[in-house]
Amino acid sequence: MNITVYLGANNGNERMRQAAEQLGTWIGQNGNQLVYGGSKSGLMGILAEAALRAGGKVIGVEPKAFVDDCLQLEGITKLIVTENMTERKARMIELGDAFIAFPGGTGTLEEIAEVMSKKALGQLDGPCIFFNLEGYYNSLRNQLETMISYGLSSSKRQEGIYFCDTLEDVLAHIEGH
Repeated sequence: MNITVYLGANNGNERMRQAAEQLGTWIGQNGNQLVYGGSKSGLMGILAEAALRAGGKVIGVEPKAFVDDCLQLEGITKLIVTENMTERKARMIELGDAFIAFPGGTGTLEEIAEVMSKKALGQLDGPCIFFNLEGYYNSLRNQLETMISYGLSSSKRQEGIYFCDTLEDVLAHIEGH
């Protein structure tokens, strides 16, 4: 399975770094392929390096401007260079069978928002999983519930969007797909 993970190029806290390493190790050990943003920096680099060390394959999808700045992780299985972030988002979705939003910044939020929208429109089969480590995505979960309460979304439209507080919950949703 191709597992697309969106996450930050910053380091986050120690628990996030440990969880990124655990997720990458699980992806590699279980014969899955990681699809991610291609960076060597921060949580992105930790995740990809762990997947590689565990024997997994890693596809990085990185805009040309980032490659020009030498931000890509060397030694990944495949690097796909896109013209811009819009093309990057499309390729990462195209390649993915399951989608995980790990704690990240505005880029992570932008990328997973497109996945949520495609899920709501019935254009994606794979699960959209928010790794709600340390309650990171509690506010977003509340916002989605607010959308439903105001009649601007529905439980039906949000099917397949999951908030998982532990790595075990994340993995259960992937394995159950």
